[in-house]
Amino acid sequence: MRLGFLSLFGLTFALPAAAQDITLRLPVACEIGRSCFIQHYVDRDPSPAASDYQCGTLTYEAHDGTDIRIPTMAAQKAGVDVIAAADGKVLRIRDGVEDASITGRGRESVANTECGNGAVVDHGNGWEAQYCHLAKGSLAVKPGDGVKTGDRIGKIGLSGMTEFPHLHFTLRKDGKPVDPFAYGAPETSCGGGSSLWEASLQRTLAYQGGSVLNKGFAPGPVTMDSIESGAAEQEMPTTKSPALVAYVRAIGLKGGDVQTLTLFDPDGKPLAQNKAPPLDRAKAQWMAFAGVRQPAGGFRPGLYRAIYQVERDGKPAIEQAFGISLRP
Repeated sequence: MRLGFLSLFGLTFALPAAAQDITLRLPVACEIGRSCFIQHYVDRDPSPAASDYQCGTLTYEAHDGTDIRIPTMAAQKAGVDVIAAADGKVLRIRDGVEDASITGRGRESVANTECGNGAVVDHGNGWEAQYCHLAKGSLAVKPGDGVKTGDRIGKIGLSGMTEFPHLHFTLRKDGKPVDPFAYGAPETSCGGGSSLWEASLQRTLAYQGGSVLNKGFAPGPVTMDSIESGAAEQEMPTTKSPALVAYVRAIGLKGGDVQTLTLFDPDGKPLAQNKAPPLDRAKAQWMAFAGVRQPAGGFRPGLYRAIYQVERDGKPAIEQAFGISLRP
């Protein structure tokens, strides 16, 4: 145990360290905002409602961890490491659960294995972390193993109660789940508490009230399934493509959000625009696209751009610009 010191009447006494005696590294080998995203935070509302540590909607009832999501199943199949967030000792693991979305097969199919493949690690001083939804056969540790910060535990999978590839990371202190983004903050507070993440992560882990998970261009219609699988990224449009379609998939949208996706030609003139009506409620994810059919003679070579904008409560909330150079 670390000790602090108190000087009193010229005498020095050793004192136990504060309860916040842990610093966490990101438990996934990825870059937040580029190759991975925070999909859900801990639910900090004890009522049947749900609220994240900023009183936002990026959580759901009784969610006790942080969900770090990767953008496609293609990325999952390529392999994304789950790593130890701090030094510790492996207490227990599970492996052998199939990687399969619960969509269409129901929650009862994963009864008693909701975490899927995973590991529980004792990080010392009453701190314990659970790493869930790992890929079948990817566990690189066994009970009793010591791990150092950054050691590989496994790989992100789709096992247990999940519909998309991600790590569910639950941190506990003395057996009780805590929020690593707002440790010690009162329940239902907006902000407050202490971040347990290491200093180098503070900026990249700053709260985002919604993000663009996927963006790109396609030569034809795009579906949510083709985005999720990564197929939408495989076929790039050319000047001879039957169509030019800009698409985005956003996460963390709120009820009332107004989305606009505009496609521009090489001269900066709008070719197509999709302005959706205000959302009727919060959405975990949402797809938007805007496109045009091939004109006579094909598309003109050059740089085509798209801008996706989300207006929330009359103010800009999300803006993402992206482009593609069309060649014959």
